Amino acid sequence: TGISIMQMEAGLDTGPVLLEEQTPIGPRDTAASLHDRLAEIGARLIVEALERLSTGPVPVTPQDERLVTYAAKIQKSEARIDWSKSAMEIDRQIRAFNPFPGAATTKEGTDIKIWRAEAAPTLPGASPGCISEATPDGIRVACGEGSLRLLELQRAGARSLPVDRFLQGTTVLPGDRKSTRLNSSHGYISYAVFC
Repeated sequence: TGISIMQMEAGLDTGPVLLEEQTPIGPRDTAASLHDRLAEIGARLIVEALERLSTGPVPVTPQDERLVTYAAKIQKSEARIDWSKSAMEIDRQIRAFNPFPGAATTKEGTDIKIWRAEAAPTLPGASPGCISEATPDGIRVACGEGSLRLLELQRAGARSLPVDRFLQGTTVLPGDRKSTRLNSSHGYISYAVFC
């Protein structure tokens, strides 16, 4: 990803580019960490662009209209975790929705946001959404492919806690299920299968 400084035109984000700089999205980046890095790059580039423009015309690069995409407003429903997806997809979802709106799942009808997780070995026979381990080092949940160890969680109405402190106030046992949600024509529905 990166930052582009461009000349404004009548269209939305359609003007030619004066300056741009790319930055890699790291394997542990969140939307918050990426936002902060992009803000620093943007601040530096706008100062550089203004300095260049103050001395005369600046060469510009037209945008390739074939590569245009539109980023729609994020909906909270996008942050609901579907445990039938792969551990890699869910990990990316958790990082993408941190700090807003927060990737969420449900335990016994209560929403729980997950702020940090990491890949973990899968225990044989665990179905997606099944908790296979709950220790102060992490809550291991089976995914459609692989497993995630949940490291930082937040109950509705509470503050975010590292997993060891979260477990002090919440009972989580191997064999419990996180709700898996599937799309239906009426929104989201829950289903449960035995672990």
